[in-house]
Amino acid sequence: MTASTGEGPQPTATAVPTIRQGRYCHAHVDPLAALRGQGEPPWDVYLTGTVFLDIVFTGLDSAPVRGTESWARGMGSSPGGVANMATALSRLGLKTSLAAAFGDDHYGDYCWDALEQGEGIDLTPSRTVPGWHSPVTVSMAYEGERTMISHGHEPPPEEPAPDCPPRARAAVASLVPGERAPWIAQAASKGTRIFADVGWDDTGAWDLAGLADLEHCEAFLPNAEEAMRYTGATCPRAAAHALAEHVPLAVVTLGADGAYAVDRRTGESAEVPAIAVEALDPTGAGDVFVAGFVTGTLAGWPLADRLAFAGLTAALSVQEFGGSLSAPGWSEIGAWWRRVQSFDDQDPAALRRYAFLEDLIPATSRPWPLRRAVPTIGFGRSV
Repeated sequence: MTASTGEGPQPTATAVPTIRQGRYCHAHVDPLAALRGQGEPPWDVYLTGTVFLDIVFTGLDSAPVRGTESWARGMGSSPGGVANMATALSRLGLKTSLAAAFGDDHYGDYCWDALEQGEGIDLTPSRTVPGWHSPVTVSMAYEGERTMISHGHEPPPEEPAPDCPPRARAAVASLVPGERAPWIAQAASKGTRIFADVGWDDTGAWDLAGLADLEHCEAFLPNAEEAMRYTGATCPRAAAHALAEHVPLAVVTLGADGAYAVDRRTGESAEVPAIAVEALDPTGAGDVFVAGFVTGTLAGWPLADRLAFAGLTAALSVQEFGGSLSAPGWSEIGAWWRRVQSFDDQDPAALRRYAFLEDLIPATSRPWPLRRAVPTIGFGRSV
């Protein structure tokens, strides 16, 4: 674990248990069960954006070579884009509502069914757009990296970002430099807690003032490079403290080094190292991290536990191929926790870091490794 830079209260160094590769399946746990009551918002999380059809080729030994044909040993199809985040949230037990436009082609029908029927995501704010075909991304995973090719037309002007988003405990937004999304301010005015990330600034300005909607956000979760560019800091931990001057909670992901967070309201900071894994496909890992952190925050967990949980869910996801395909649920988390405790060589300090899971995961879990069916268009689901 990297030592603290010295700004603010110091986090405690912790080890992490070794993770073993496995595959996943579904189980339901409601992490907010103790908080539910009359008068609560009908949804835990609301989000809006563009749904892609993702086609993922796997089992490639290397990058495709110009002028040759490459054969992949595996292929999967799944909803992508904003669907990655929606699926990750739903699989962690949060009541998730998504506003998105869907094409009126077979791809759109497939994505709608996979999200609504397969994942239990509320699509009431969504709609099918006649004559608009679904955006498509083809992803090739090899050597722990990915290469993507996308195609699609501009979304319809009326693509959902409703003037009156539904009441929700939280919303996840992706900030765009130089642009405001009116629904963010509207949701925040109703008490919805906004968690935001940001993409690469193609303009090169890296001006925090250009992220106008940051003023409505409770938490901002950039990666280390983004955080340093926006703040001018020379290390990501200093960048997190600088960002906390603009948003109550700053979380900076550090890649293989884990994540660092600063809570301005409490003065607390925390750092949790990453779990070392064989990363087969990083697609959607950032979405899974945010989903894990949102889950822990809404449940009221300590800051370090939230970071640990977010990092664990992201680590589980990169061991599988595909964005929404790889998002773990509570069965996977439970199986991992039971499994790592079975090894005699585990660091006791590492196990203590994740001991909070004991009261959350299902009392029983399936044997390891687990298997989840990989959906392919035109074939039925299996369990």
